Amino acid sequence: MSLNSSTFLNEEHSQGPKRNTECLESLELQTPSSFQDNPLQQLQLASQEVLEKAKKSGRSKCPRCSSSRMFYCYTCFVPVETVPTTEIPTVKLPLKIDIIKHPNETDGKSTAVHAKLLAPDDVTIYKYPCIPEYEEKRHEIALIFPGPNSVSVKDIAFHLQKNAKKGVCNNDDDCSREPFLKQAKIEPKEEEKNLNECISSNRSEGARLKKIIFIDSTWNQTNKIITDERLQGLLQIELKTRKTCFWRHQKGKPDTYLSTIEAIYYFLVDYHQEILKENYKGEYDNLLFFFSFMYTLIKNAKCCAGK
Repeated sequence: MSLNSSTFLNEEHSQGPKRNTECLESLELQTPSSFQDNPLQQLQLASQEVLEKAKKSGRSKCPRCSSSRMFYCYTCFVPVETVPTTEIPTVKLPLKIDIIKHPNETDGKSTAVHAKLLAPDDVTIYKYPCIPEYEEKRHEIALIFPGPNSVSVKDIAFHLQKNAKKGVCNNDDDCSREPFLKQAKIEPKEEEKNLNECISSNRSEGARLKKIIFIDSTWNQTNKIITDERLQGLLQIELKTRKTCFWRHQKGKPDTYLSTIEAIYYFLVDYHQEILKENYKGEYDNLLFFFSFMYTLIKNAKCCAGK
């Protein structure tokens, strides 16, 4: 298990920045040029004016449970009353996403809710151990996890195709009737060649991946979920190494441990380029709509506090 690879993790024991009204008010006077070191600055985002207004008005009620929240309710997965749904961008994803959340993961600290808020039609959040059975759709699903047998995004189509062929063979009566020793021997190189030809002949072959699973937990909590029998046999995907911008970074862990929303975003960018074979033009940038705003807010509050 590679601990140096990109992993979506949240800090177990962290304290949010202290509220400083004077500091936040001073931030409103700063211009974008003040944030030249902001790695999220190049994102093509919808206007965040609605979040600026909500910040000024303070906490507001959740329209469903009436709890006092800032920006959105992390329990009901809806914006608060001061953040109209019509002013929040909606992102259409190329596949479905399941997020399995550890029961001990603090709702208010998790970024998984960002995905559900911004891509409501394509994202489902489950609280472990209440998760679906994936066995019958195993050839259409992959799990983001840096395990010993994980593969890169660009190899997804190849490995799913192999899994699909195995599944067909295992369920095919003709295949099962003939003794294994009498079957024509296929050399590994020939098998790989045939699979590659099949994949390259149909650009949409990568679309066989219909769902991707993310685990929302700290690294120490992950083992309980990843060893669940319902997730065994799923293709595991390892993301490219990228640095996190998450403000609740785990103490003592590398800065390549991503928050859940960062992992989802970076996976989709890679999927768009490596599998769909299309130039990326910011199609999924708005998944970081809340994340980027909160990043800037907290980063500058810390700077103002002299941290």
